[in-house]
Amino acid sequence: MSIASINPATGAEIKTFTPLTDAEIDQKLTVAAATFATYRHTSFDQRATWLRQAAQVLEDNKAAYAKIMTLEMGKPLAAAVAEVEKSALVCRYYADHGADFLADEPATTDASRSFVRYQPLGLILAVMPWNFPFWQVFRFAAPALMAGNVGLLKHASNVPQCALVIEEIFHKAGLPPGAFQTLLIGGARASALVADTRIAAATLTGSEPAGASLAAACGQQIKKTVLELGGSDPFIVMPSADLESAIATAAAARMLNNGQSCIAAKRFIVHESIAERFEQGLTEQFATLVVGNPLDEGVTVGPLATPDIAAELEQQVQACLDQGGNALIGGSVAALKAQLPAGLQGGNWFPPTILAALPPGTPADQEEFFGPVALVFRVASLDDAIARANDIPFGLGASGWSQDPTEQERLIAELEAGAVFINGLVKSDPRLPFGGIKRSGYGRELGRQGMLEFVNTKTVWVK
Repeated sequence: MSIASINPATGAEIKTFTPLTDAEIDQKLTVAAATFATYRHTSFDQRATWLRQAAQVLEDNKAAYAKIMTLEMGKPLAAAVAEVEKSALVCRYYADHGADFLADEPATTDASRSFVRYQPLGLILAVMPWNFPFWQVFRFAAPALMAGNVGLLKHASNVPQCALVIEEIFHKAGLPPGAFQTLLIGGARASALVADTRIAAATLTGSEPAGASLAAACGQQIKKTVLELGGSDPFIVMPSADLESAIATAAAARMLNNGQSCIAAKRFIVHESIAERFEQGLTEQFATLVVGNPLDEGVTVGPLATPDIAAELEQQVQACLDQGGNALIGGSVAALKAQLPAGLQGGNWFPPTILAALPPGTPADQEEFFGPVALVFRVASLDDAIARANDIPFGLGASGWSQDPTEQERLIAELEAGAVFINGLVKSDPRLPFGGIKRSGYGRELGRQGMLEFVNTKTVWVK
């Protein structure tokens, strides 16, 4: 079965690739293991130089890389350019700070000398998603490579060109050929890979089923995993909030990446005293969005990445409407397609949609809506808002809007999430650890904490 690159805006096939054979995979693992034997002993200065060169390659070619990204998964071109730039940023961040993060840490004990040393684990398998096809990879690769590990990338099967280009970027930067390799294989073969003794650990960003499958396979082999899975992030707005700023940020947060982001705000939990104004303002913001070919200037919302994602989202929205929910804007795929040119009719389209007045028991209560759909809930108090926010299987990020210091502290303390942003959009930042709790996964990426996930924290005691 081939791996295909398909333009989600048109449905047209761009290019197909033949998956690696078992023998070809084995050869790549052999090369990776041989590379690790020497790469682990390279200096921090040398690794930092390679990462800075990777950042330069990214920046020098950002227009070309962004176009590949947009053609394969549909994000607006300007957003794709920004993603390439952010990927360069994370390379430079770990080049600048990695050596300090991994420096020996002295400890006072009964020994003449005792300290903690951080050493690389070896070959790390990264199973990465399509929605941020560059950023997700580089936020793993930069700290892993700086720590002395080598990377094996099993990317999402709908972004094979991105996967191959990323491998090429590291080669252009001067890293040894086996330090970072792409494995063009289907998802079903990823979990089986971790049985190979040469692979030391694995990380996955993606769906709950994929994460559970990889974690189970690694558990059988007693290998470390880091998982970043789904999210249905709450966006709480209280009466003291700067409502104009909250509304503008709400629209941006929900439409990020055509609505296909784990940390996008999805559930808007608004105090009833300001709910009508919030709903009106958010509807006005959504009405200004431009849906169309993501390669075109001015387009702010492109297609969903695959037909299956679009179909699932349509089923979720229709179920909400059938059960009594109200669409303040959008909701009809047919109405949107009627406005699109003939060349885009085969794409995976969904209109920017706001669902409100949602009764209990709809999919909005417990499911993640992975697309441009905002779910608005009215609450009577901060207690109700926090309870609603936490009543979900996920715990990735949360955004709280309030100018009241007491309310802010309660939001920080009581929201069940890996990150809480007050009066701001939830986002990943190389300087801060990133990850979730509950069914959103475990472990951390980014920051110093993310770098330490894939090292041996070795205690040293000398008499």
